[in-house]
Amino acid sequence: MNMDRNTIIGFVLLAGLLFVYLFISTKNTHELQGQRQHYEDSVARVKRALDSTAAIAKRDTAIKAVLGTDSLLQQVQGVEKLVTVENEVIKVTFTNKGGQPGKVELKNYKSADSNLVVLNGTSFDKISYPVNAAPNQVTQVSDLYFISGDVVKNADNSQSIVFRFPSTNGTLTHTFTIRPNDYLIDFNVQLAGADKLLTQGAFNLTWQNQPVSHESDFKYERSQSTICYYTDNDFDYVMTKSDRKFETPTQWVAVSQQFFNTALIAKTGFNSFSTGETRWTRHTDSSNKIADVTTTLQAKLPLGADALVPLQLYYGPNDYKILKKQPVAEMDKIINLGRDMYAFVRPINKYIVMPVFNFFNSFIGSMGIAILLLTLFIRLATSPLMYPGYLTSAKMKILRPDLAKLKEKYPDQQQFAMEQMKFMREAGVNQFAGCLPSLLQIPIFFALYSFFNSNIALRGEEFLWAKNLASYDVLVHFSFEIPGLGNHLSLFTITACLTSFLISFYNMASTPDQGNPALKYMPYIFPFILLFVFNKLPAALTWYYTVSNIITLLLQFVIQHYVINHDKLVAKIEDARKKPKAKSKWAERLELMQEQQKKMQEERTKGKK
Repeated sequence: MNMDRNTIIGFVLLAGLLFVYLFISTKNTHELQGQRQHYEDSVARVKRALDSTAAIAKRDTAIKAVLGTDSLLQQVQGVEKLVTVENEVIKVTFTNKGGQPGKVELKNYKSADSNLVVLNGTSFDKISYPVNAAPNQVTQVSDLYFISGDVVKNADNSQSIVFRFPSTNGTLTHTFTIRPNDYLIDFNVQLAGADKLLTQGAFNLTWQNQPVSHESDFKYERSQSTICYYTDNDFDYVMTKSDRKFETPTQWVAVSQQFFNTALIAKTGFNSFSTGETRWTRHTDSSNKIADVTTTLQAKLPLGADALVPLQLYYGPNDYKILKKQPVAEMDKIINLGRDMYAFVRPINKYIVMPVFNFFNSFIGSMGIAILLLTLFIRLATSPLMYPGYLTSAKMKILRPDLAKLKEKYPDQQQFAMEQMKFMREAGVNQFAGCLPSLLQIPIFFALYSFFNSNIALRGEEFLWAKNLASYDVLVHFSFEIPGLGNHLSLFTITACLTSFLISFYNMASTPDQGNPALKYMPYIFPFILLFVFNKLPAALTWYYTVSNIITLLLQFVIQHYVINHDKLVAKIEDARKKPKAKSKWAERLELMQEQQKKMQEERTKGKK
């Protein structure tokens, strides 16, 4: 019994000792494993650090072997440095990365957000070309960090800054010169060792540009943006297409917004770019980006040790006077005063509308009043041509009762038309004289549409309730889009449509009933259509149209009641009706055609019966 008890006690003690041993052993094992893992992790970190250091050293050694010096190594790895140069109109921030302008601010113009207009200010904007920086190594210039020099003031008060990039194959030098009160910047590219830096003398320039919105209506601004260029001594532009190839020598390319543009120019004396291409992608999102434009231009430089590529950069407004003074052919055509099928209105704008408007604007402090005076001038100048139409309208009003009786006598539409023409001819009334005022309005309207749409002088000018004559005024702003109308309603558009309706109502009062509902109601439908056409147009244009309509109403009233003697006009009509009339060949052909149509109609009617 005792033996059994002692045995049991011994087994319990052994079990306890074994548990203690296993616990301590396991704890030590975990600690040992942790120490071993920590050791291995430390070794791995040290190894990675050594490998990284070796890789960096190996890379630096390779770059040094290619470029030759530690300073060039610093230029490739680079730290961007900015240098600011400014004159009275622009402030240019240059960057040593690529040795080029990084941002251009226009001091005299503000964006819709009240900040200065910034051109060439996005990360997408750059100028570049490939060079052989070292044997078997082609590098884009925009990736290189140049050595920037100090800003130097020249004897003619211009300022210059030089960026240099030395390499084993030669030295690149970018020299920029800014003159006082000038938006044009001289940009000279010099290549010392051009035969090694360029492959077979090929200078392949890439110019990227991303214009951003500066106006309150960025959608409309997008629709007015174009790429303009001058190639083979001829101006052209891209608006609807996404790309254009240049097969002939190109002197300049400009990315033009509604009121500003950025242009790359081959300076006079340079053999232009022989070929090239421009591609652009319009933005359709809600951002302020207009488009992404990439232009590539190629030039063949003489094979020699040294080469010079004289270029110019324009960052500035689409101001006709400024662009006209540029030493570059036809840059003033960037401003759309009439293009393509509307090119016939450009001379009207250039030699009549623009000089007259500038004259009034020179002594009138209000742009709105200047537009009013311009409208008066145009209406007075065209009044001799429009008077016959007003006279015909007065005669038609007198003959309206007789024409109503004629309508009752001849209920058939074609027969009435023939008799009406005969009656009007006997009365000495030319129905088509009233068409001239309408036809005359077409070129004038298109001319003024182009003029007001592109005139930067109107930008930001207030008049009456309009905050900006270069854009639409807003009477009501909707929280949703109305198809065809937009998210607003313009008060000047309402006044233009309302006065157009009054003119239609006035004219219909003196026009005989044609019996055709479409012709009867069309004059009233037209002003309603104008509501959708005019609502997004500049307030300057709708203000002009309002004034022009008011003048038309006043002229018609004055001519009808104070200029035309109705008694004499009635007597003249009676005398004309008594005189024998000789039909013109045109009238004879028209009557013959109407008679044939009448017979065909009668035959169709009989066939149905």
